[in-house]
Amino acid sequence: MDMEQARFNMIEQQIRPWEVLDPVVLDLLSEVKREEFVPAEQKLLAFADVCLPLGSGAAMLEPKMEARLLQELGLKSTDRVLEIGSGSGYMAALLAARAEFVTTVEIEPALVKMARDNLQQAGIANVAVEQADGLKGWAAKAPYDAIVISGSVPVLPDALLQQLKVGGRLVAVVGTLPVMSAQLVTRTGEMTFNTINLFETVAPALRNAAAGEQFTF
Repeated sequence: MDMEQARFNMIEQQIRPWEVLDPVVLDLLSEVKREEFVPAEQKLLAFADVCLPLGSGAAMLEPKMEARLLQELGLKSTDRVLEIGSGSGYMAALLAARAEFVTTVEIEPALVKMARDNLQQAGIANVAVEQADGLKGWAAKAPYDAIVISGSVPVLPDALLQQLKVGGRLVAVVGTLPVMSAQLVTRTGEMTFNTINLFETVAPALRNAAAGEQFTF
């Protein structure tokens, strides 16, 4: 398999049609080797337009979804980012290429090891992989300039919203089957948030993502 041709096809046939046109994001998708973050038995599917199972009920989101969420965050080189759901470490690698530092939280021990190993092998040093229930956030390094949830949740946990800086952005897929939407939430004040529905989609639910207390805007 010609990996570079497959990567080019992924960008041109899947990602650009999904309105991902930021040249920095497109360059990152060429530079960060997705095939190095998938399980060995999945390598031939590294660039396919599907969720890839990682074990423990987790999955990598489709490349176009990862790219679109990354673009919507509009990261700056000074941003400190929180990711919920490390998976294989690929999204953290993309985030780290644009941000100052990334904290990624994963509940499954096997995936914590996978993400740490993949990031270390890729030589990415500005990411910390923490084992915990990410839906509670990671208060030790809060507040964050940006938060991304790499999976779906029925409602946005208040704990995550409260760990955003004023002016900070959060992207997530919110809802339950059959109706989910990708949302961009911006914290506009201490108690105020602005939410934009970006597009309808579906994504695997994060573990422990049960309907709970919903934040009232």
